[in-house]
Amino acid sequence: MKKAIQIDELDNVATATSDVSEGETLEVISPGGAVILRPKTLDAIPFGHKLALVDLYPGDKIMKYGEIIGVASKPIKVGAWVHTQNVESATVPTSALRGAEP
Repeated sequence: MKKAIQIDELDNVATATSDVSEGETLEVISPGGAVILRPKTLDAIPFGHKLALVDLYPGDKIMKYGEIIGVASKPIKVGAWVHTQNVESATVPTSALRGAEP
């Protein structure tokens, strides 16, 4: 079974340790080495990318490394790919910049 790693106990995302197909079940390993979740992926998730460990809603903080790395810009379900399509910067609202002149 493919795996994903939760880096810090505060994290609400985990990192895929290989490419994962949509609909695949993963084992999410905690920082202590225990299996904490076996979600079915809702999207294909590339190696090194994040998946949600909890349901997230617009404005929710995305936590990785025990730190805020972004904010959900759309609802994100457990097992979904967490990336630029549903996350924006916690400091600069990147969605406001879409379509802006360079």
